[in-house]
Amino acid sequence: MHGMSATRATQDAPPDGTPSGGTPSGAAPPDVATRSAFSVLLSLLPFLRPYRRRVLMAALALLVAAAAALAIPIAFRQMIDLGFASRQISEQVARGAAEVNAAFLGLFAVATVLAIGTAVRFYFVSWLGERVTSDLRNAVYRQVLRQDPMFFETLKSGEVLSRLTADTTLIQTLIGTSISMGLRNSLLFLGGILMLVVTSPKLATMIIALLLLVTLPIVVFGRRVRKLSRASQDRVADSSALAGETLNAIQIVQAYAREPFEARRFVDTTEAAFKAAVRRIRARSLLTALAIVLVFGAIVYVLWLGAHAVIEGRTSAGLLTQFILYAAMVAGAAGALAEVLGDVQRAAGATERLLELLNAQPRIQGPPGAGSPGATSTGATSTRGASLVLEQVRFSYPSRPAEHALSDVTLRIGAGETVALVGPSGAGKTTVFQLLLRFYDPQRGRILLDGADIRDMDLAALRGRIGLVSQDSVVFSADVMENIRYGRLEATDDEVIAAARAAHADEFVRRLPEGYRTYVGERGVRLSGGQRQRIAIARALLKNPPLLLLDEATSALDAESEQLVQQALEEAMQGRTTLVIAHRLATVVGADRIVVLERGAVIEQGSHAELLTRGGLYAKLAGMQFNA
Repeated sequence: MHGMSATRATQDAPPDGTPSGGTPSGAAPPDVATRSAFSVLLSLLPFLRPYRRRVLMAALALLVAAAAALAIPIAFRQMIDLGFASRQISEQVARGAAEVNAAFLGLFAVATVLAIGTAVRFYFVSWLGERVTSDLRNAVYRQVLRQDPMFFETLKSGEVLSRLTADTTLIQTLIGTSISMGLRNSLLFLGGILMLVVTSPKLATMIIALLLLVTLPIVVFGRRVRKLSRASQDRVADSSALAGETLNAIQIVQAYAREPFEARRFVDTTEAAFKAAVRRIRARSLLTALAIVLVFGAIVYVLWLGAHAVIEGRTSAGLLTQFILYAAMVAGAAGALAEVLGDVQRAAGATERLLELLNAQPRIQGPPGAGSPGATSTGATSTRGASLVLEQVRFSYPSRPAEHALSDVTLRIGAGETVALVGPSGAGKTTVFQLLLRFYDPQRGRILLDGADIRDMDLAALRGRIGLVSQDSVVFSADVMENIRYGRLEATDDEVIAAARAAHADEFVRRLPEGYRTYVGERGVRLSGGQRQRIAIARALLKNPPLLLLDEATSALDAESEQLVQQALEEAMQGRTTLVIAHRLATVVGADRIVVLERGAVIEQGSHAELLTRGGLYAKLAGMQFNA
């Protein structure tokens, strides 16, 4: 596998149990909006299952560190009661000093265990955060690549990129930091409560009762933080989508001198994102303050009662110190949990947005078990082409259901035949290509390829038999060799060069600074339009499919290049079925048959000479072009 081709075409297998969902394209799972933050985050468990051992190691380290932290107040109690609070003299002084020494050594040993446990926990949870985030990005990106054009009619690519970056970063923080801190503080909180009960059941009972009272407003307020977090992420995605759209059309922006206008538009979106973030931050700050004030208020009140108990001689100073340390531990854990709760709510909003992508299912799918999912063109030369039949095909785009893009079109194309589709803009020519590639399915009728309904064929196998050269030639940000090899990933360098020669691209490629290894820039900005088009043609020729679709394939070429490429295409058409969309009729006069479309219907067909004699729409179009 080679460079860019391997990166673009080969996707890692998802983790075991990766959720596939079953909701329509672009739709959120029906219950996501009503689920709690924690139940939403449970959807990430399938991404953790492949790494059970590391999760176990992190959990063990977490338990060790929490146990060590809970043991520290006991050591302090021993130091106070056995050492500092001892009033005995003579021989008991030496024994008290030895006990204090032992207590300090024990405290140091506990601190050492705490340090080791914390370090091990940090390593494993950080590793899990990075690994799960990478797996999640891969799974979401794989799912997005499977979506049909209808998905992208409602969701901008910038929005998808925002979810793949900003949202997964939030989840990385959650798994790599927040969950670990949350579990640690949960253990300290529960363990501290237990030790408070052991230390002083009466005072502990009062603290627990007060904590239960203050928990309710914290939970209620946390739900508002989650909603604001989702809104904040949506505004950030809007900003990213606008920036991506503008930068992709930067030449148009500059040609119309609209830089200030676009800058203002971006400022508006970033300000909206800032205001949404401020609302989230304000709510989260209030949540943190509320949690800390209520929890510490309850604990301070109970400690005040304990201080009076020491004054009255009903308890020892060491016992109260132990109780205070555990109370401080519980309060600190509660405050940290309030912070973690904010991260959890924010990550839950991000997870919802990712689940919408992860659960999105394309409307266009092949039947189960129909062909190999990874089937592609083998590159073997076609000797007969493929037969193609459109039977009473009727189609309307989802965004315009009342308007027929194709109206009961019937067309039979023999193997090896070259057929040109002509007609005014909006006649349905490009729609035919989109249906052949199954970007959409017709509402009525069927399409047969070599006698088989294309809806019964595996999508990859179907598209592997079709080569496409579009009017808007697409070149990836890689070198020339890898851009051509995209047509057939297993092709050798010699085969790539042969395809370039056939497309009359070899000559200009060899003049590039590094020949076939020249980096062409994003969207091929370092090449001219004609050069990009010839690379796209070479890519299709390398694929060597039995059915070739040419959508104004020579539109970006100058007269000389057009003649050269037209010769190459005529050679490539030999032995394969070819459909050509053309507005310049001079490029299709030699086609076996010309099909004229108008308003989604076939109004006439025949050879160039036959159509001229009929005096119909084709004769009218030809008269205007050839006379001109």
